[in-house]
Amino acid sequence: MSAMTVRTVGRTAGGAGLRGLWSKVSAGGGGALPDYRGDAGYRGGRRSPAGIGGAIMVHAVVVGAILLMPKELIEPFVPTTLIGTNIPLTPPPPEATPPQKEEIKPTRPAIDRSTAPETIIPPRGANDMVTGTEGPMQVDGGAQDGGSVIRPIDPPPLPLFVDAAVDPRALAAFQPDYPGTMIRQGLEGSVKVRVTIDAKGRVTDIERLSASDDAFWLATQRHALRKWRFVPATRDGVAVPSSKVLTVHFRLRDN
Repeated sequence: MSAMTVRTVGRTAGGAGLRGLWSKVSAGGGGALPDYRGDAGYRGGRRSPAGIGGAIMVHAVVVGAILLMPKELIEPFVPTTLIGTNIPLTPPPPEATPPQKEEIKPTRPAIDRSTAPETIIPPRGANDMVTGTEGPMQVDGGAQDGGSVIRPIDPPPLPLFVDAAVDPRALAAFQPDYPGTMIRQGLEGSVKVRVTIDAKGRVTDIERLSASDDAFWLATQRHALRKWRFVPATRDGVAVPSSKVLTVHFRLRDN
């Protein structure tokens, strides 16, 4: 029982406490206790010199084997010089030209020219008249009773074009409003424009040709697109779009 108590205390207090207890127990004359001073767990046991020497020898053998291994021989890279040789190529055979076809000229038959005088018949003109005294004769395109002359066909008449005109119903509102700035300055002027009129007589576009002042031009442009009406132009009686050049004058009246 005493030995069990000493072993437990020695594990708790370390090697120094165990040696103290060992001295006390031996001095007290108690029973013999086992000797734990040689236990490696309590005193950090010493390693065997033979084991250390064997480990060093194994490492030395491995290092020596590595050092004695032959190194890989790396051959230096030597660039290869390419030497070209011109090899003459056999020229291709010439292309065979197709045989040219010989043009066969037709031979004219020989004309036997007699010595008798030739009878020359004068050509008949368009104004020649065909007359007959020994009875009716056949004339191409005519009648059998005496023959007749074929008259040329008259060309078709050109299409009749009638230009656009101011619609009388819109004549009262045709004059644009006089610009107020021009009235205050007492200035008169005129504007020349080209208007495009559709088939219904309405102005679809207006182009400025000349104007004595921008105020007169703006007043004319605005009024023409809103108020101007025309009798549309006609071609063969059919209404067609057209254009017309007009000049608008701005004159001050004396009161």
